[in-house]
Amino acid sequence: MEKKLKAGILGATGMVGQRFIALLENHPWFEVTTVAASARSAGKTYEEAVGGRWKMDTPMPEAVKSLIVKNVSDVEEVAQGVDFVFSAVDMTKEEIRAIEEAYAKTETPVVSNNSAHRWTPDVPMVIPEINPEHFEIIKDQKKRLGTKRGFIAVKPNCSIQSYTPALSAWKEFEPYEVVATTYQAISGAGKTFRDWPEMIENIIPYIGGEEEKSEQEPLRIWGHIEEGKIVPAESPKITCQCIRVPVLNGHTAAVFVKFRKHPTKEQLIEKLEQFSGLPQKLQLPSAPKQFIQYMQEDNRPQVKLDVDYENGMGVSIGRIREDSIYDYKFVGLSHNTVRGAAGGAVLCAETLTALDYISAKS
Repeated sequence: MEKKLKAGILGATGMVGQRFIALLENHPWFEVTTVAASARSAGKTYEEAVGGRWKMDTPMPEAVKSLIVKNVSDVEEVAQGVDFVFSAVDMTKEEIRAIEEAYAKTETPVVSNNSAHRWTPDVPMVIPEINPEHFEIIKDQKKRLGTKRGFIAVKPNCSIQSYTPALSAWKEFEPYEVVATTYQAISGAGKTFRDWPEMIENIIPYIGGEEEKSEQEPLRIWGHIEEGKIVPAESPKITCQCIRVPVLNGHTAAVFVKFRKHPTKEQLIEKLEQFSGLPQKLQLPSAPKQFIQYMQEDNRPQVKLDVDYENGMGVSIGRIREDSIYDYKFVGLSHNTVRGAAGGAVLCAETLTALDYISAKS
């Protein structure tokens, strides 16, 4: 790409916003030129606005420290300086839906980490290796919004990333019933142990709204476009429990699956290791070369050893074995703030750019 696209980050001071900042440092296609947050941060430099709340392991990039934070509600002012925006705003769902549509109507594409538009019928919710064809719904969305280049695209919830790719790789074996329990890191709540000391040596067996997302969002990803809307798949049926555990980064899932066809363990592993999609074909900057790795050791995947596989953009699967009630069971692991949040959104933006949905405004 001859000239980098100008990217804005809405909600830039929060944990996911910070992850966007870290991931986009030295990105070959995108340059962060605008940061926006709430009114209390507006007018400060990014370094001042974040203060001592920088939560990434890597230092704050020098390039963003002196950027003046804009008020995210000043839509026209923020939009005029960017080619597209990433959204990680912390508002009510109604407010998020409204502000993301407002940005789209300024002819600014919005790639969102938020859940507010995940069930808007003409908004694509995409894991680029699995359902990039859903981006085709954007043309219908543009008609509704009355835009030429503005639209909203979203990535799915972090909780499903550790098992949905495996089930997608096994689609030809027709999984039809799934039981999953996710063990979710505290960064999924935007927290560190310093922010949330109650989580040290603790487990909380409830995460608001997470189980519904974990059961329903994979079906939308596996759905199809019909008459200007995305129709979710009807199978497999998924039931899920979501548990908060004392881990900083990394969502683990323990999953049981029934198949209509009867694969061998060797076939399941082969399909995982061969599974790839459009990002790998296009060799996108953030795409993992090997999307899913299978780990043969009985004690893997482990958060400490494996969460950063493929720079946090890959998925690790292990412990595939036959089950006495279901056909097979396995364990999955994904990085919740990289593949599951900001990194997944960056990969969506790269895919949209490669497919000419995102381009320079002038």
